[in-house]
Amino acid sequence: MNIQENISLLPYNTFGIDKKARFFVQAKTEENVKSAVQRSKALNVPVFILGGGSNILLTKDIEALVLKIEIEGIRVISENNEEILVEVGAGENWHQFVLYCIENNWGGVENLSLIPGTVGASPMQNIGAYGVELKEVFHQLKAIHRETLEEKIFDWNTCHFGYRESVFKNELKDQYIIVKVVFRLSKKPVLHTEYGAIKQTLEDMGISSPNIKNISDAVIHIRQTKLPDPKMIGNAGSFFKNPTISKNQFAALKEAYPDIPSFPMDEGVKIPAAWLIEKTGWKGKTFGKIGVHKNQPLVLVNYGGGDGAEIRELSKKIQDSVKQQFGILLHPEVNFI
Repeated sequence: MNIQENISLLPYNTFGIDKKARFFVQAKTEENVKSAVQRSKALNVPVFILGGGSNILLTKDIEALVLKIEIEGIRVISENNEEILVEVGAGENWHQFVLYCIENNWGGVENLSLIPGTVGASPMQNIGAYGVELKEVFHQLKAIHRETLEEKIFDWNTCHFGYRESVFKNELKDQYIIVKVVFRLSKKPVLHTEYGAIKQTLEDMGISSPNIKNISDAVIHIRQTKLPDPKMIGNAGSFFKNPTISKNQFAALKEAYPDIPSFPMDEGVKIPAAWLIEKTGWKGKTFGKIGVHKNQPLVLVNYGGGDGAEIRELSKKIQDSVKQQFGILLHPEVNFI
């Protein structure tokens, strides 16, 4: 295990921000993780966990030991005629894992195709897209405590999943390092085509009886059409969460804005953040080397050489204008570092 010093994190974050790590190490095993944590204590610096770097905005250099999780491996734990339990290393690329499931006809994650990042980060964020959230296929995970180095298994109940939330972003923030995730996948999947443009895309593709690969292909097509490729334009995908407001607040907004899109929820009404941002005039705006994407206003972008602090300030201005016009506070989905 080789610990490097003063390493640029430019290749390790999808926003393409050039900030440095005081120390940097790549962990390919659970023992590497434990050794790195012990080494950080000897160096008297904190540990910063890095997966795919797809959900962070670097605003400064990181005075820590940046531990990049690269634990790989996919193995079947158990299966029957209905479902299969699959254990996956936290460092596996999420989309490649989805494609692996589709190749093996394991259903449940096809709607989550092309989401950037690693498997280990997926339960932290409770990633979701096109009507499906990770919690629907999650079984359990294995994590290492940062202080004691003890291993612990977290099941569905102890993860406290919410909308882009989990216990690892709240009560247990910065306390555990996820090393393995187990998914419960279906051999007889129920397809979800009702959300977004999936149904229309399938029709355009000439598919009337879709399978999980067709769903995945449709989602990939939609995402590639709407979202910029981080390899071409720096971004972290959706920057803000879609807000949920009360039914009374929605009724008032509906009178003022009859075209406002909405999704009824048990706790209220969900409003697309992209619509709110576009209505406040931010779509396609550029400010030097950064801006708001021309096709998807929910995505803030770095055109090259942009600074994370500038993107953070842009996000605050967007929040302020949406709050002023609609009375709704947008919450970032991206983590500011």
